[in-house]
Amino acid sequence: MKFTRRSLLAASATLAMPAVARAEATTVEFYFPVAVGGPITKIVDDFAAGFMKENPDIVLKPVYAGSYTDTLTKAVTATKSGQGPQLAVLLSTDAYSLIDDELILPFDTTADDKAWLASFYPAFMKNSEINGRIWGVPFQRSTIVLYYNKDAFKEVGLDPEAPPATWTEHADFAKKLTKVEGDRTTRWGVQIPATGFTYWLLQAMIAENGAEMASANGTKVNFNGAPVVEALQYWVDLAKEKAHPPGIVEWGTTPRDFLEGKAAMIWHTTGNLTNIRANAKFGLGVAMLPANKRRGSPTGGGNFYMFKGASAAQQAASLKFLKWVTTPERAAAWGIATGYVATSPAAWATQAMKDYVSGFPQAAVARDQLEFAVPEFSTHDNQKIVQLLDDELQAALLGSKTSKAALDDAQAAATKILRPYVR
Repeated sequence: MKFTRRSLLAASATLAMPAVARAEATTVEFYFPVAVGGPITKIVDDFAAGFMKENPDIVLKPVYAGSYTDTLTKAVTATKSGQGPQLAVLLSTDAYSLIDDELILPFDTTADDKAWLASFYPAFMKNSEINGRIWGVPFQRSTIVLYYNKDAFKEVGLDPEAPPATWTEHADFAKKLTKVEGDRTTRWGVQIPATGFTYWLLQAMIAENGAEMASANGTKVNFNGAPVVEALQYWVDLAKEKAHPPGIVEWGTTPRDFLEGKAAMIWHTTGNLTNIRANAKFGLGVAMLPANKRRGSPTGGGNFYMFKGASAAQQAASLKFLKWVTTPERAAAWGIATGYVATSPAAWATQAMKDYVSGFPQAAVARDQLEFAVPEFSTHDNQKIVQLLDDELQAALLGSKTSKAALDDAQAAATKILRPYVR
């Protein structure tokens, strides 16, 4: 049965509860972004229905609010007007802004809470721990991985079981994999999307080049250091060498281009793994991103946040749901169904996950890459800084600015915005 928001509410109303219990039920509304392909809403609806069946005194209302940016805007606006959700899945990088606006509550208030929060992978907790408190619960989490077409590798004489391990190999492979017919390029060697999460893709290259983009306390950025400029120039040069499409590659269409054979390799979120696996008509390869000075990828994706408008009963119900939905068995089921990284070692130890990885070893690539992961770029006033950085990165990719000039301009603008937060 396909659950919609309407049918979910109807189902909750017909649960076997006496009238008095229904009247006293605690309602928890949570906003959820839908940012990648696949049947995400149905999976979340099924989780909500399963939780309500076990907890008839709680009514869960998932609200699908669009992209991460849309969801943040709607959650903040609704909360400030007194009509906000009790929970929302927002980017892990939104934590500073939500704390600065005094909109969310910390989770580590009891010993039991602290033990539960300690069960998640440390790499996923780095964006959550601010000023000694834990503000986000990992859920829809990811890293960037390299998807590649094994059939295309065979076609050009590359070993389909040996994806590029270094920047040099990656560029060389991309050139070999690019196919030109007449005056038209019918297949690009690689596509790295530059909309939606431009800074995130660049951060992977910066990490691989041994550098960081921001200070640990989110008050300073390092946009124009030599390793950062070198990383952006590597991206720009892929297009100059005609191994990557010129200009801006769209985030949303990149997986489709890969599935249609228009790109032999792509950099994209592991959150698209299940969708790509289900639709690939060729041998699918998944690998860690190539290294320069080191391997590396930023973590990414969304955390659950609890908003201050929640009553004591709603806070208790919210925590009950979060502990329920992040149990090892459900975290494993979520990872298998979506491709997002199951967020605890215990989830990977479940029989269901062991069986899944046994039949599809590529599923473990993003988990194994956590060893080399860095926390996703995050600062105070994060949305504004990400936007100005993305604009400058796109200017460099379009050729209207040099890499150095674009990053110098981004550094100057971001430093001005962050000045009030420097202590």
